[in-house]
Amino acid sequence: MAERGPQPPAKRFCCRPGQRAAGPESLLDIAARKVAEKWPFQRVEERFERIPEPVQRRIVYWSFPRSEREICMYSSFGGGEDGGSSGESSTETRLPFRRGVALLESGCVENVLQVGFHLSGTVRDSELELLCNVSVSFDRCKITSVTCSCGNKDISYCAHVVALSLYRVRKPEQVKLCLPISETLFQMNRDQLQKFVQYLITVHHTDVLPTAQRLADEILSQNSEINQVHGAPDPTAGASVDDENCWHLDEEQVQEQVKLFLSQGGYHGSGKQLNLLFCKVREMLKMRDSNGARMLTLITEQFLSDPRLALWRQQGTTMTDKYRQLWDELGALWMCIVLNPHCKAKQKALWLQQLRRWNGMDVCPLEDGNHGSELINLTNALPQGPPGHPDPLMRPHRTVFTRAIEACDLHWQDPHLQHIITEDHYTNYCYRDNLDSSLFDARGWPLWHEHTPTACARVDALRSHGYPKEALRLAVAIVNTLRQQQQKQLELFHAHQKELLQKGNTSVTNLEGWVGHPLDPISTLFNTLMETGRVREDGATFDFSGKRTESPVFPAQYFLEEGESFVSLAVEIALIGLGQQRVMPDGLYTQEKVCRNEEQLLAKLQEVNIDDTLVKIHRKQAMLLLEAGPYSGLGEILHRESVPMHTFAKYLFTSLLPHDAELAYRAALRAMRLPVLESSAASSDLSRSQHIVSAVPSRYPRWFTLSHIESQQCELASTMLTAAKGDACKLQMVLESIQKNIHSSSHIFKLAQDAFKIATLMDNLPDITLLKVSLELGLQVMRMTLSTLNWRRREMVRWLVTCASEVGVFALDSIMQNWYSLFTPTEATSVVASTVMSNSTIVCLHLDCHQQEKLANSARTLALQCAMKDPQNCALSALTLCEKDHIAFETAYQIVLDAAATGMTYTQLFTIARYMEHRGYPMRAYKLATLAMAHLNLSYNQDTHPAINDVLWACTLSHSLGKNELAAIIPLVVKSVKCATVLSDILRRCTLTTPGMVALHGRRNSGKLMSLDKAPLRQLLEATIGAFINTTHSRLTHISPRHYSEFIEFLSKARETFLMAHDGHMQFTQFIDNLKQIYKGKKKLMMLVRERFG
Repeated sequence: MAERGPQPPAKRFCCRPGQRAAGPESLLDIAARKVAEKWPFQRVEERFERIPEPVQRRIVYWSFPRSEREICMYSSFGGGEDGGSSGESSTETRLPFRRGVALLESGCVENVLQVGFHLSGTVRDSELELLCNVSVSFDRCKITSVTCSCGNKDISYCAHVVALSLYRVRKPEQVKLCLPISETLFQMNRDQLQKFVQYLITVHHTDVLPTAQRLADEILSQNSEINQVHGAPDPTAGASVDDENCWHLDEEQVQEQVKLFLSQGGYHGSGKQLNLLFCKVREMLKMRDSNGARMLTLITEQFLSDPRLALWRQQGTTMTDKYRQLWDELGALWMCIVLNPHCKAKQKALWLQQLRRWNGMDVCPLEDGNHGSELINLTNALPQGPPGHPDPLMRPHRTVFTRAIEACDLHWQDPHLQHIITEDHYTNYCYRDNLDSSLFDARGWPLWHEHTPTACARVDALRSHGYPKEALRLAVAIVNTLRQQQQKQLELFHAHQKELLQKGNTSVTNLEGWVGHPLDPISTLFNTLMETGRVREDGATFDFSGKRTESPVFPAQYFLEEGESFVSLAVEIALIGLGQQRVMPDGLYTQEKVCRNEEQLLAKLQEVNIDDTLVKIHRKQAMLLLEAGPYSGLGEILHRESVPMHTFAKYLFTSLLPHDAELAYRAALRAMRLPVLESSAASSDLSRSQHIVSAVPSRYPRWFTLSHIESQQCELASTMLTAAKGDACKLQMVLESIQKNIHSSSHIFKLAQDAFKIATLMDNLPDITLLKVSLELGLQVMRMTLSTLNWRRREMVRWLVTCASEVGVFALDSIMQNWYSLFTPTEATSVVASTVMSNSTIVCLHLDCHQQEKLANSARTLALQCAMKDPQNCALSALTLCEKDHIAFETAYQIVLDAAATGMTYTQLFTIARYMEHRGYPMRAYKLATLAMAHLNLSYNQDTHPAINDVLWACTLSHSLGKNELAAIIPLVVKSVKCATVLSDILRRCTLTTPGMVALHGRRNSGKLMSLDKAPLRQLLEATIGAFINTTHSRLTHISPRHYSEFIEFLSKARETFLMAHDGHMQFTQFIDNLKQIYKGKKKLMMLVRERFG
């Protein structure tokens, strides 16, 4: 808070007309204390003509706060509320309250003076090297204003204010106490008053002289405003009747701090600071402090003024998740405030007006995020809305304030409700007259039938406003009501079980689930019951009438069965809420909230130690949920868009497994269902985007959290697989459930990997049953992803072969026998068959010669089948795999020859041809090279084509085999290659050596060099010259000056080829002359041609 320098003006005027005798001395302190707590001092003055000085002194004495709790609360906005605990952290020691205590205990508080309802003093702060002047005004045991010269600006009281206030609380007898200054002045005569004023002006003439002269002028003027008022202001005389009695709260600083935190956009811990402010509001409400609602109003106004709201609305973007949660807490706090059981009708009307104003603002966030769906008003059982809109379905949207607005119509006057929250032994045996039987259960215990979130909001309101006993009584009644409803739902399902089971699905479900609900009803009940044994250090609580009681004993013990406790009741209601079947809400935020609240509630459950009583509770609820049909998320019949139970079932499974394994598996296997996908999921895999869209084809918006839900489903399955290790029967059940319910290949693959790791985890022999499960899941993944694109496919194939190797040779043989349903031909040959035939696999499996041969035969058979199905991609792999088997190798070669004419490319054929040469089959390589040449076409400008090296290799191979082979391939070259430089290179190579210099059997050929005047080189020479002529004309068509020098070099290469013919010189001269004539317009280029070639 900001400590202001000058003392604020007095709130009322003080008159002393006469004198009256005081009451009996023996009752003075008692009476003075009560008056000081409840009455403004002005009312005391008006009631009595004259108040004796001793009475005034005792009233003034008792008017200062006597408890440190409120002082601590208002000076500890950054941390905990309790100022008396030891062992605080370094952060806590910096809180103003802690520092104030330290200043007080070190003797830094001096010159303490209480004048009426005003306390002042000085505080030496050695840390800040300041001597602070501090003053505090108070009224009816509340500090109403504070000032300090330290200049600190914060919401909290500064440490100096704390030190002075605690000095007065802890050492009241050491404080000099004077009556209000007006009373002292009343006792002075004229001379004394004149002397007092003149001395005061003299001491402070630089500060007060202008003000003193102005006041003197006004007093001397008969018509001045100051003379029209009876009496004069007194800053020490206490509050007037019209003043609101509340603790000092610096509204300006609250607004500035909230604005600052919001402007930081979630950085620097601003979200945490805002949550601390919300916690402070709850703390104020619990202490019945009216500043709670006042402070929340200031916070709300700043939230609605946040410029990001309008920006997000304009851009159509959603607010951040953390910011959205702050708005949720804001709405929940307003719900608590308007449900204050002792709220006056006038105050509630003002709040309702304020909430409606906020609700009507365009930037006000919607309850379900920014989705804007129309929800049924289930909050209120009473008529809602204005007369023109009686139907709540007609409302355009629901904001974060809608439920608080609806709650303004709720009341606490119901007699049955009053009995529940105020009486520990309220049963139908005590009140038999005019009571409906639905108000009590069969045991005579009270029930409370109301919309469950609304009823729980009442519990939260009671807790928030400091009525823990009443909250507990109502919470127990609600839990008993929900337990009775669960039994009735079970009976109803059993009565119609046959009909529902034949139908196979259900439309019965809850449109508004309890877990993830904006009012968070289940967490409210759970927290209320779990916190029962926690009382404050002084053991004090408050009853519903507002009276303070020192009894730490909590009520409602009468309504617990034998062996039950509030902890067991809390656990049971959490299980009921988590197991409720409810429809997945619309919108990203609400769906994420369902997941988040479920995980938060389960985290609280996991903190509870499960004893024998809680085991019985878990067993009981698991059985009820399994038998409850459409009312339970674990029932036999499930709504298609019901919220999945995977996370909850995982908790149930781990909790029940040590005590009742059969029941644990029943619940977990039942929860594996994901019906929203079942109608659209096929045996093949779906990509992620297809998966979501097809899962909910007729619904928008879709399940935004589907990916997270499937991950939780996978986690549940993995947990069961781990637990079922060594139990073949249970492993089979888990496997079948996975195959039926999980539709994502990536998750099934993860489960397969998990099972493999678990099976091979120990140093001893692997668990063969779990290995088979892992293999079976891997096979399913292969089938699902066979016809779809998956970037992990190759990894999956390699892993499957590894898994099958661990299982045994029969598994490897099986996947090779059925390869067509698991792998593509390329995968089967390049990964599966090659891995199977590797030395590492043979060593790993410890195979003998017979087994090795059998496995190799299967691999070769697979390779040949793949080569026939996809020769383009598998022929080379098949040849490689069949090298050691002559018949298989010949078969693979024939497959290549058959496919060469139809589907194989020249690249594939050249690759296989080079492989054949490498393996020592040059004639087969030559055959394949000629087949490849038939598919090739090199144009005149493709002098960097990747196939050039293959063409040169093919010509070199033909030349090495002999004249006949060369003569046969040259026509193919001439037909396929039009590039002059490539043809000239081939021609030059063919003229350097004699064909067939290295014959097939290694004999050297002694033939002569081939003549360029005879076939086949004559044909090649003519084709080369023709290619140069055509290429020259093509280049000259679009040549630019920067390419002239390159063109001249090209002509030089052409001349070398021309000169290889017997009349080449003449042909080249004629060719150059033609160029000069045709392209004479290119003068510069032709000049260069003349300079080089004449």
